[in-house]
Amino acid sequence: MAAILSENCSGQYHSTQVHQPLGVSCMLLLVMLGKAFLDFFMLQIKQKKVKVSFMGYFCVSLVLVDFMLLLSISFIFYFEDFVLWGVRFTRYYICLLTQIISLTYGILHYPVYLVAALDYYVTVAQTSQFPKRGQRLLYVFAVVVIWISGFLCILKVPAIYEELEVQNCVSPYQCPLHASVQSYSVSCAMLLLMSVAFLACWKEVTTMLLSVRAVCFDGQPVLMFSYLSNGTCFKWQLLTRLLICFLGTWAPFVFLQIILLFLGARIPAYVEMNVPWLYFINSFLIAGAYWCRCHDVELTEEMWATDPFVSWKFCFMPFNNENTEPADKPGAVIVIC
Repeated sequence: MAAILSENCSGQYHSTQVHQPLGVSCMLLLVMLGKAFLDFFMLQIKQKKVKVSFMGYFCVSLVLVDFMLLLSISFIFYFEDFVLWGVRFTRYYICLLTQIISLTYGILHYPVYLVAALDYYVTVAQTSQFPKRGQRLLYVFAVVVIWISGFLCILKVPAIYEELEVQNCVSPYQCPLHASVQSYSVSCAMLLLMSVAFLACWKEVTTMLLSVRAVCFDGQPVLMFSYLSNGTCFKWQLLTRLLICFLGTWAPFVFLQIILLFLGARIPAYVEMNVPWLYFINSFLIAGAYWCRCHDVELTEEMWATDPFVSWKFCFMPFNNENTEPADKPGAVIVIC
């Protein structure tokens, strides 16, 4: 970055922060603290015995990057004004670091989702729960390359950080943060695809929802959907089940996306890229991979250990067990979520 501009801007920000000792810096610190807690919480409540995947590795890397950012801004916030390796750090750098992270997060959506989609499309039919070491190393390599490429794309473009410096000098009490266009387009695309899927099989969805019953299976309360198959193509029946299973877990996220898009709210990229959001996308990509490769899926217990939050098992097979009540009609297809 331009050293003279950075030094002048840092000095200006430091001279004004006395009048606002908490302000923007405190807000950013609290937001990152809350986000870090949410990320750790999601990693703790997810199912542990799942097949490793690229998205799983990226979620862990995101938690590490967020934690490093939290430590950095906490250190700067506590000491306020210090020199490290010949560079003077003030609270101005809290905003600057957050802006860089926000810009980086904003351009990672497309590459991360593309790699994850390819990963699931290739591996969704594999039944080995523990992939080869080479596959694990490939995931680590892909995650490292994506992060390095993202930071280089931001730091190597002069116009980006020059604009950040000018904005921070002009408005030292504010911290303009980037909202990701990629995330916005992904949300629109997901809602569009789910709307098309619902319109394509709304009769099946309605029939299944009307047939829902609460039963006890292995001591656990579950929802049972029993309905007669009307000769519909297997892919359309599978689409109905995938849609219901997905919405059964992530319906709050879907409604949240609808509200945000309707209100036109733009969330800063450093907040929007979080572990719950990634697992939401993860389930959507897994459902898409299952639907595209439905004829290649092997009905084994190892194959179902793919998603840490959604159980897709009964989307593929009729369920019949003596621990549950019989279906309403002979020959009915039963799906339990």
